[in-house]
Amino acid sequence: MFLKENFKMALDSIFANKMRSFLTMLGIIIGIASVIAILAVGNGATEEITRTFSDLGATAISLDANDPDQSGDLITDDDIALLKDSIEEINYISPTETTVGVLSSDTESRQAVISYGTPDLQYLTQTMNSTLIDGRYFNEVDFEEAQDVIVIDEDAAEALFGRTDVVGESVRVSVQQAQMNLRIVGVVEGTFGDLQGSFDASEIPLFVAMPQSTLSNQLPQLAGMNSVMIEVQSTEQIEPVSNQVVRLMELRHDAVGDNIYNATNFLQALDQVNNVLDLFINFIAAVAGIALLVGGIGVMNIMLVSVTERTREIGTRKALGATTNIILVQFLMESVIISLIGGMIGLTIGIILSNLIAGALNIVPVITLGSVALVLLFSSAVGIFFGIYPARKAANLNPIDALRYE
Repeated sequence: MFLKENFKMALDSIFANKMRSFLTMLGIIIGIASVIAILAVGNGATEEITRTFSDLGATAISLDANDPDQSGDLITDDDIALLKDSIEEINYISPTETTVGVLSSDTESRQAVISYGTPDLQYLTQTMNSTLIDGRYFNEVDFEEAQDVIVIDEDAAEALFGRTDVVGESVRVSVQQAQMNLRIVGVVEGTFGDLQGSFDASEIPLFVAMPQSTLSNQLPQLAGMNSVMIEVQSTEQIEPVSNQVVRLMELRHDAVGDNIYNATNFLQALDQVNNVLDLFINFIAAVAGIALLVGGIGVMNIMLVSVTERTREIGTRKALGATTNIILVQFLMESVIISLIGGMIGLTIGIILSNLIAGALNIVPVITLGSVALVLLFSSAVGIFFGIYPARKAANLNPIDALRYE
């Protein structure tokens, strides 16, 4: 019964001094709003980064070779064939090497970025992993027989021929000292065509793909590979397949224990990015939390003022039989209510603020029930912690001295 009475008295005291109560809550409001906005935007950014990494290939493994002696081919075509045949969990495997050259038709010439690898390259490279709009990608026959074929994107087709229906046309490719006449077998969607509104179209390189065997016939120095990309069927297979790949390569090249071969994946990179992002978010949230500390001190200060102003009231209540605990709970409850109301206002402002910031950054804010519960719990804790001293001071007042207080 006395809890209900204390609750009512606490509300009456708060609403009797609305402006003072609001100013007391202000530090709590600012601190809670800042923390909620930072956590919501930070979690949204983390999810966006995770989604981006997934789009890039959450099930992709990069096999890299680094031999300080540079003796022999580190990764060969035979290695790639063996890995794909030996490890059934591998969906696709290909080097994802690139070089720069000049692509020419009868009327135009442009700089081009040339990707080369096995036919699986179409599933593993971002610049040429687009929807085919005409023709086909180069296939196993093209690769095994080193056919003079090439796949271009629609930006390249438009730049060189002024149209996209160019399957069957020939282009000249100049790479280092090699000159090749290649037949276009496929056209994929343009990758960077939307940039042409910001840049001169002639400054944007063209993107093409061709069999590695075709390029290495002309340029043997490009036959050796230092890295290949592998895609497995699920994220659970990444670690076991990575270990198998490294082990097989070490055995084939008599390099056990030499640390020449290393398998990394996007999940590892994602963990590193998330760890850095979490540290940054937590640091900013901790800085924002200082406002909560300031707000808590404000609560303590105003409660001490309230105790001083209501000294005669406290003396009267004690004279009428109110116990020390009843007075303690009354002022402690008032402190907690102020902190909770400030926390709820801060939570509302934080949600609005996070949506505005996230909208400007083109991400979706993530506000969890755990975050909301933590905010309300923390607000209560601030009220209790900073309200204990004023409440104890009020409860321990001598009723005779309190009644004499002017």
